[in-house]
Amino acid sequence: MSDQSNLALEQASTEAATLREQLNHHNYSYYSLDAPQISDGQYDQLLRRLETLEKLFPVLCSADSPTQRVGSAPLALFESVQHAVPMLSLANAFDDDELRDFERRLQTRLDDDSAITFVCEPKLDGVAVSLLYHDGVLVQGATRGDGFQGENITANVRTIKSIPLKLQGQGFPPVLEVRGEIYLPRAGFEAINAQALARGEKPFVNPRNAAAGSLRQLDSRITATRPLEMCAYSLGLAEGGNLPATHLATMSCLKAWGFLTNSLMEAVVGIEACVVYYQRLAELRPGLAYDIDGIVYKVDSFTLQETLGFVARAPRWAIARKFPAEEASTRLLDVEFQVGRTGAITPVARLEPVFVGGVTVSNATLHNEDEVQRLGLRLGDQVVVRRAGDVIPQIARVLPRLDDSLNAIANNQLKDIVFPIICPACGSELQRSEDQAVLRCTGGLVCGAQRKEAIKHFASRKALDIDGLGDKIIDQLVDAELIDTVADLFTLRVEQLSELERMASKSASNLVAAIATSRQTTLPRLLFGLGIREVGETTAKLLATHFGSLQKLQEADAETLLAVPDVGPVVAAFVEQFFSNHHHLSIIANLREAGVEWPDIQALDTQTLPLAGQVWVLTGTLASMSRGQAKAQLEALGAKVTGSVSAKTTCLVAGESAGSKLTKARSLEVKVLDEAELLVLLQGTA
Repeated sequence: MSDQSNLALEQASTEAATLREQLNHHNYSYYSLDAPQISDGQYDQLLRRLETLEKLFPVLCSADSPTQRVGSAPLALFESVQHAVPMLSLANAFDDDELRDFERRLQTRLDDDSAITFVCEPKLDGVAVSLLYHDGVLVQGATRGDGFQGENITANVRTIKSIPLKLQGQGFPPVLEVRGEIYLPRAGFEAINAQALARGEKPFVNPRNAAAGSLRQLDSRITATRPLEMCAYSLGLAEGGNLPATHLATMSCLKAWGFLTNSLMEAVVGIEACVVYYQRLAELRPGLAYDIDGIVYKVDSFTLQETLGFVARAPRWAIARKFPAEEASTRLLDVEFQVGRTGAITPVARLEPVFVGGVTVSNATLHNEDEVQRLGLRLGDQVVVRRAGDVIPQIARVLPRLDDSLNAIANNQLKDIVFPIICPACGSELQRSEDQAVLRCTGGLVCGAQRKEAIKHFASRKALDIDGLGDKIIDQLVDAELIDTVADLFTLRVEQLSELERMASKSASNLVAAIATSRQTTLPRLLFGLGIREVGETTAKLLATHFGSLQKLQEADAETLLAVPDVGPVVAAFVEQFFSNHHHLSIIANLREAGVEWPDIQALDTQTLPLAGQVWVLTGTLASMSRGQAKAQLEALGAKVTGSVSAKTTCLVAGESAGSKLTKARSLEVKVLDEAELLVLLQGTA
């Protein structure tokens, strides 16, 4: 390179560095401080000049350049990311009393009844993400996923202008992970829906779905067209540097480093001040520029946070106070009966569409025949539908029927809900056990609906997690007789998939690649995915841990299976029956032949666990975790958790509103622990 060329590059490099600094500063002023210092036109002029320099001298283009927000070439699929520090969920409070109980638990654990300083902040209704910075430069963006493992969406988060590509100022740690919520402001949501309608496309149902869909675009150029924002709310990994001693001060640092933080966040002293904050935000909620579904309260002091620690999948020092579930009235038009993977017949209510909880609802679960009778439900009834967050909509109650003579005709038009006597999918006989409320199809693999549901379960996130293999694709594959069992998924070819409705060649290639990736799985995931009746995610992990290999589990008889925590006579019988079925063994052999691998794991002698041989019972409401989570933790320690108190019960855990089980335990002189004592036990034996 000539001296003249070197001089030109040096001058361009100096100018590009100045432009990047100016553009990053103006991004910070606009998004973090909400105080723009130049017009949009002036900003665009600076950006175009930088783009010109980077085209003339490609060596100047860096990952932290503001020009990199336009998106890049499409990806084949998202890579998996392991979170160095788990992204835990939060316990929930649904009323003021539960919030007060939260403070009492903290004071008990701290052995100090002094008022605690909390940081209150709106709970944005968006998508949680993790942003990793090395020496102030963004190197990775990831979804929360299951809290331990997410998806690499770096190309997509780079397009979001409120996310700094390079941190402002100084004092940040060399390695810094920032966590926050990516969301779509209401104005942006309305704008992209207006654009979709103008193009004749289907609009998004709510801002949260729009944000989630935008982040899961394999083509980041599409993400770049969506007016997404990111609000920082905490730190994850931080290595080096000196951080403040409190959460609120740390959030101030994040704002100084270039992040958008919520202007309504504030510190208060004592839980009653938290209650007042909740009431104030509930009034402000309708007028906010973004959707919120509650308030998050965090202990401000990091020292106290460390002392309080964690339980299950949530910190003890934080809680979310949810806004009430939203309800709306509509009319029940019909009831359809769906067939599940185990043959269970589930009634599904078809409703006049009604907007509730941020989405338009036209279906609701009815669970079983007993639930229909409990509600006193008839076709044509006016009903109240309830939906909170991502919870499946349900019919809460039937509105009173009109009883005057003028409305007699309307009432006579109501019809009873008649449950089927044969399977709606295959015509096989339905059976109902005396001790269960569920009707089941006896058709087994003859029933196409059961095959479809079994394959959907196998491909689901907690099983083999086959990205892109949705329900409609599986329906088409079974209907076209391209697959009959889960093993057939691994024989699918691009040309076969390309013939499916709405499946282009590139989508088919991506799906084949995702299926290939899923060949590498784990023993617990495989066991869960096989769909053994009554074997959920927790039991699958316990079986895998106890036996260590699929071969040893297949050889186990009912008596051996009963030694596994959480496995009683019913589950043991189902497991033994499953592995005695030649068809099931053939499927497992075909999975192996197709290259699916699930390495053996270190078997654990459950008899040596701290609570081995003990029988525990849970009753009442637990505030820091669900009863299901408590059960899983006790079983992981070797305890057998049952639903009734007897002379064989070792201990009863009594939560709030404990009833007859607590009375019986005391009469039998069974040991009783409250929730605080349970948490101490779990922490001490972890």
